[in-house]
Amino acid sequence: MTRLSAVLRGPATALAALLVVTAAPADAHAQSGPRAPKDFVALGSVDPTIVQEMRYVTPHNFVGARVDGYRQPLCILTRPAAEALHRAQTHLLRQGYSLKVYDCYRPQRAVDHFVRWAEDLDDQGMKAEFYPDVDKSRLFADGYIAERSGHSRGSTVDLTIVELPARPTRPYHPGQPLVPCYAPRDERFPDNSVDMGTGYDCFDTRSHTLDPRVQGAQRANRLLLKNTLEHVGLVNLPEEWWHFTYKPEPHPDTYFDFPVSAGSLTGRP
Repeated sequence: MTRLSAVLRGPATALAALLVVTAAPADAHAQSGPRAPKDFVALGSVDPTIVQEMRYVTPHNFVGARVDGYRQPLCILTRPAAEALHRAQTHLLRQGYSLKVYDCYRPQRAVDHFVRWAEDLDDQGMKAEFYPDVDKSRLFADGYIAERSGHSRGSTVDLTIVELPARPTRPYHPGQPLVPCYAPRDERFPDNSVDMGTGYDCFDTRSHTLDPRVQGAQRANRLLLKNTLEHVGLVNLPEEWWHFTYKPEPHPDTYFDFPVSAGSLTGRP
């Protein structure tokens, strides 16, 4: 997800022999092609110490399946955003913590997959974990799903903090019993993150960064993430404690659709 409220809405256009992208509104444009622009990098090439748990390559997400466009578990970002994360990581490592990213650049075809899923009201397979108190018919109206995402511009990242040494996260097995994403930490799906009060991609107002119901250590952990990232130029989306965008964005009006893969950076399929 992200609470895709930092988005614009627009119709879809197909380009023959090229990748499919969504047509942009008047103040934006979309770019297709198999290769990322030269200022996009793999986060691991800038800082290999940042933990990566790329959720949309796996079935453990609100869709319940690998999301279109995610070919490899790879975090891709614009270089300025990646370098900002490196600066934040340097600060956290001194305190015994590490960043962990869940999602970085997101191709437009992945956003289109989210839209198709949201329109299929019969698909409620992951409701019990990711949106237990939200009627699926309201996902668009409530701002959780939209036809554009800032992630597609390449400078937005979903992430958390883990305490070092990082424990492995137990694998998710499709069909296993699901627990609400806002349940107490020892009841919801285990994550090696520090306790943020909800799991990642929790469609609930408890995910608002400064929700007054989240106090104590959970609030302190959210503020540690927020303050650390804001210090290096990343701005939080208030509705999602995990969602940050580097400012100023190198591509503020472009929504890319190259796949998430090493080949998109090298030009090789």
